[in-house]
Amino acid sequence: MLVAEIMDLLDASIVNVAGPDLERSLGATSVGLQWVIGGYALTLGAGLVLGGRLGDRYGRRRMFLIGLGSFTASSLLCATAPNIGTLIAFRLVQGAAGAMLLPQGLGLLRENFSGAELTKVFGVFGPVLGLGGIVGPVLGGGLIQGDFFGLGWRLVFLVNGPIGLVALVVAAKFVPRKPGDRAVLVDSTGAALVALACALLVLPLNQGQDAGWPLWTWLCMAASVAGFALFAVQQRRTAAQGREPLVAFALLRKPAFTVGLGGIALFFGGLIGVQLVLTLFLQIGHRFTAGEAGLGNLPLALGTAIGGAVSGAVLADRIGRAVLQIGPLVQLGGAALLWYELGHIGGTFSIWDIAPGVVVCGIGAGLVIAALFSFILAAVDDDEIGSASGVLSAVQSIGGSIGVAVFGSVFFARATSGDFTTGFHHALLVQGCLLVAFLAITLLLPKKGRPEEFAAPAGEPEGSTGREGTGA
Repeated sequence: MLVAEIMDLLDASIVNVAGPDLERSLGATSVGLQWVIGGYALTLGAGLVLGGRLGDRYGRRRMFLIGLGSFTASSLLCATAPNIGTLIAFRLVQGAAGAMLLPQGLGLLRENFSGAELTKVFGVFGPVLGLGGIVGPVLGGGLIQGDFFGLGWRLVFLVNGPIGLVALVVAAKFVPRKPGDRAVLVDSTGAALVALACALLVLPLNQGQDAGWPLWTWLCMAASVAGFALFAVQQRRTAAQGREPLVAFALLRKPAFTVGLGGIALFFGGLIGVQLVLTLFLQIGHRFTAGEAGLGNLPLALGTAIGGAVSGAVLADRIGRAVLQIGPLVQLGGAALLWYELGHIGGTFSIWDIAPGVVVCGIGAGLVIAALFSFILAAVDDDEIGSASGVLSAVQSIGGSIGVAVFGSVFFARATSGDFTTGFHHALLVQGCLLVAFLAITLLLPKKGRPEEFAAPAGEPEGSTGREGTGA
C-alpha cells in the first residue's frame, strides 16, 4: 500500500532534475519550471480531502485502483506534451489523479493496523521517503542524461508506466476488499471552495517574483484567505444542517491532529523547498548534468532514510513528542553547517564540499517524518480515517506546493544575477525560520501519541475517545 507514496515521491523528485532539459526542449522559463513541479502539488493538495471522502463512500480499495490507473495514464500523457503549457496542464491532471490515490493508501494502512503495529508501519515511512528521494533524482538524472531512444526528459514520465501497471496487478490481488459506506455524502461545494482557495494562494506565489509582485498577486492572496475562511463557515453550516462536511469537525477537536497539521505544512514546505533549491544550485549554479544533480541529491536522501529508520524503529514509541523536537534541532545544525560550507567553496566545486551539511539535514528530516505521521494518525477514530488521511495528505501537498513557490522565488531572486550562493543562503534562512516555528508548534502537542493519553475536549469525560478496547 506504500506504493502510492513511493510513486508520488518518485514523480515529484524525478522532475526536479529535468529543469534544464525542459528549458532547452520546450523553452520553459523559471516560472514554467515552478509550475511543472508546484502545479502537480497544487491539484494534488486541493483534491486530497475529496479523495479521502470518496474512499469512505465507494471503498478505499476501489478508489485506490481507480486513482492508480488514472495516475499512470496521466503520466503517459505528460510524456507526450508538445510544449510547456500542455505539460503543465497534464501535470495538473496528474495531481488530481494522485488526489484520488494517496489518501486511500494512508487510509488502508490505518484501517488494517493499530497500536504498536501502526507505529511500526509508519516507521517504514521515513526510509520510504528517503528511498523515493534517492531513486527519483538518480533515476531521473540517469534517464535524461542517457537520452535513450532520443526521448530525453519524456522518460521521467514514461517510467511510471511499468511501475503503475505492476502496482495495479499487485494491489488488485492483495489489497483487502472492504465495502464503502454509501450513506456517506460527498460535500462537492466544500471541495470546490478549498480548491479555489488553494489556487488563489499558489498562483501569485508562483508568478509574483517574475511579474514584480503587482497588485493582482496581493489581491489573490487576500482572496485566498477569504476563501479558506468561507470554507470553514460552509463546513460548520453543513454540519449544523445535519449533513456531512468535507472535514469531520470531530478531528478539529483533537489537539494532536489540529496542531500536527500546522507542523506538517511548515515541515514539508521547508523540506521540499530546500530540496528544490539544492537541485537548482547544482544544475544552474554549477552546471551539473542531470545525472550528476541526481547523485548530488544522494546525501540528503540517504540522511532522510537513516533518520527515518531510527525514528520509526527506536525513538518515536519511546520518547514521544521529544523526537519531533530533536529532529528539527538536528536540521538546524545541518543548515548551519551547510551555510558554512557554502561560504567556503573553493575554485572547483564538488558535491563533497557540501555533503556533510546535507546529510545532517537529511537525518534531522528523517527523524521527524515517520514520527509525525504516526503521532497524528494515532489520534484518529476509525470512522474518521477517510477525512483524516485526506486532510493530512492535502496539507502536506499544499505545504510542499507553497514551499516550491516560496523557495523558488527566493532562490531565483538572487540567481538571476548569478549570485547562486547567496540565493542558497537566503533559502536556508527561510528554512531556519520554518524549523523554529515547527519547534514552537511541537510544544503544543501531547507528550505521547497514544489516543488514551490525549486530554479530553471540554465537556467530555476523560478517556472518551470512542476507541476503548482497540489498543490503538
